[in-house]
Amino acid sequence: MKNITLRHLDPRQDFPLLAEWFTTLEGASNTAESLNEYYEKTSGRILEQVAEDQAGQVLGFYWAIRDEHSPEKAYLNLFVDPNQRKQGVGSQLMRLGIADARSFGATILQVPVMDTDPAFKRFAEGFGFTQKRHSIGMHFDLAQWDDSGYDALIRRLEGEGFEFTSMQALGNTEGAQRQLYQLNNSATLDTPNATQDDGWPNFEAFQSSVCQQPWYNQAGQKVVIKRASGQFVGMSAISTDESAHTAYNLFTGVARAFRGRGLATAVKVTALRFARDEMQITEVFTHHNDENDPMIAIDRKLGYVQSPGTIFMVKELT
Repeated sequence: MKNITLRHLDPRQDFPLLAEWFTTLEGASNTAESLNEYYEKTSGRILEQVAEDQAGQVLGFYWAIRDEHSPEKAYLNLFVDPNQRKQGVGSQLMRLGIADARSFGATILQVPVMDTDPAFKRFAEGFGFTQKRHSIGMHFDLAQWDDSGYDALIRRLEGEGFEFTSMQALGNTEGAQRQLYQLNNSATLDTPNATQDDGWPNFEAFQSSVCQQPWYNQAGQKVVIKRASGQFVGMSAISTDESAHTAYNLFTGVARAFRGRGLATAVKVTALRFARDEMQITEVFTHHNDENDPMIAIDRKLGYVQSPGTIFMVKELT
């Protein structure tokens, strides 16, 4: 087993490298700045360690995060430099991460594993983790996108009484946020194999974990309203990283009673147009439950292509 030195992370020193590793882990762009912004907001719920060798080279790290709203849940991100594997570094970090999760009082621990890394999946299984779901990655080259064919679809839906707008245009009021929560939660729980744990326990949890997050872009939170009732019936949320010219399509959903009309495609088009035309984004990333065939089909028709994804694994802590 390799001798390592453990220390707490130093954002200024470590985040440039850790941002590269998180980009690999998540299949979406991370920067030192975006990672620092997240860490500053979340550090009160994070326990972490960085592993170094005797020369001060960073070999790996982990951080365990306590769920803000469900104290029984925690999340573990762990990464070891591929050139430093099979020397005991990951095992030492995993044991510490599990212990930290227990110190939170968590009874369920989730760890993400790249679906291109079967060795790490076997490693996690050796510590008692089992697969919960598989999230495939997809990416889209906006610079080459010809979206002219979708104008007729949007016009038809507008003629049927639907309004395409954004949370910014609606004033991002609490009332609008509550409707966004209700739609987002119900559509999330309708995805294949979803459980109550996949949604938010209440509006306040949604508001703090979504509407008050730095990545929440009011103009990029596109919604569809049924004019006659004022009901939110569709949404597609996108966050942008202008410095990297990339965006992440967080979630697209349509109320069950309004599916099959093309609303998911149309509202997603408005989100992608916002990213391209207003934010000058050239590439978009997203992830899908690998059993969510309808949404995967929509994205493939739009022009998304599959990329590496994530297997989420869970362990019961006793």
